[in-house]
Amino acid sequence: MTLASRLAAIVLATLLASGTAFAQTAAPATKTDTKTDAATADKKAPKERSAESLDCSKQADAKGLHGKERKKFRSECIKSAKAGTATPAADKK
Repeated sequence: MTLASRLAAIVLATLLASGTAFAQTAAPATKTDTKTDAATADKKAPKERSAESLDCSKQADAKGLHGKERKKFRSECIKSAKAGTATPAADKK
């Protein structure tokens, strides 16, 4: 046997042996959705914002607050609005 024929035999054997590694596998079973359409619609629908939340957001916009300061202001504002006071605590910086 010549070197070329040995090399050809090795390549052929390698291709035949590795063919199973590249074989197509069965498609995975499709998942069935057990959730109802109403349940998925609830997740996608944004929550309704309360009047207090909207009012506090407007106040924060008027003051030009952003980031942590805005979050802190809105939190205090909503708490005070739910407690029944008209305005939030004094702005602390």
